[in-house]
Amino acid sequence: MEDVKIITTEELKKKLEAGEKLELVDVREDFEVVQGKIPGAKHIPMNEIPGNLDYFDKNKEYIFICRSSHRSGNVCLYLKDQGYKVRNMIGGMLEWTGDVE
Repeated sequence: MEDVKIITTEELKKKLEAGEKLELVDVREDFEVVQGKIPGAKHIPMNEIPGNLDYFDKNKEYIFICRSSHRSGNVCLYLKDQGYKVRNMIGGMLEWTGDVE
């Protein structure tokens, strides 16, 4: 498996608390996101990513989020192959302790 850059839930929480402007994309299904997502995260279900490539900018880095980090890891591999800068939030929402909206 190609190396995809990762970020831990703690690192992400610290960056958000420090006011960093990050591009967060939650790839979970609608019924999962209803239970709460990280504030400011854009919701694009995993199966809709290929149809939404025009949303992504190759000059920005995106942090992908799912429940456990498995699906977001697959999305990262797919987008990395397309030339995008990606990072996978390891542990997913199962390990997220920060705010949700």
